[in-house]
Amino acid sequence: MTRPYLLLLLFGLSFAALAGVEAPICYNYDCALIEIVEFNTQQMEEIRLLLATAADAAAERAAIARAIGLFETYTGMQTPAWADKGGNLADDGVEGRMDCHDESGNTTTYLRLMERNGWLKFHQVLEPVYRLQSLLSQHWAAHIVEKDGVREFAVDSWFFDNGHPAVVLPLEEWQNGAWPDE
Repeated sequence: MTRPYLLLLLFGLSFAALAGVEAPICYNYDCALIEIVEFNTQQMEEIRLLLATAADAAAERAAIARAIGLFETYTGMQTPAWADKGGNLADDGVEGRMDCHDESGNTTTYLRLMERNGWLKFHQVLEPVYRLQSLLSQHWAAHIVEKDGVREFAVDSWFFDNGHPAVVLPLEEWQNGAWPDE
C-alpha cells in the first residue's frame, strides 16, 4: 500500500539548495494536507552551523535532533503545524496536527535536505521505518544509519510538541517500544 507521505518524500528530494530552500511538508494526519514551505538562507545557515560542530557520530545525532526541532519551528511559522502537540490525543481535530505518518515523512524530508547539502558527515538517510506493537499500534519514524552501515537509528519527532528536538534512539530499542526519557 502506498502512503501519501512516501509520495511526499519522493517529491521533497527535488527541492534541496542552500538559499531559499523549498520543501513539501504535510499535516492533519496521514498527510491529508501538503504545503510547500520555504527555509530562508539564515535558517539554513543556523542548521548548517549546528551540524558543523559535530565532531563524531554521537554529537551529530544530538545536532540532528535539535535541527529537526528548528525545522519544525520554521515550518510552524508558515503553516498551522505550530499547533501540533506530541502524540495524537492532545491535538485531535486541531488544524496542523500530525500523526506519526506526517512526522516521519516531514522528518525524512528535513534529513534529506541536510544530507543533500553535505551537512551529515557521519550518517546517511534511509526510508522511514515502523514498529508494530499490536495490530492496532503501528508507529513510524525517520531512519538514519552511521556511514559505516553498522548502527541504525530511529529519528522520531512525534513524541513532543512542534519545535521540540526529535528523539534519536538505536533502531532496535525503538522497534522494541522504547520511548524517550523526558
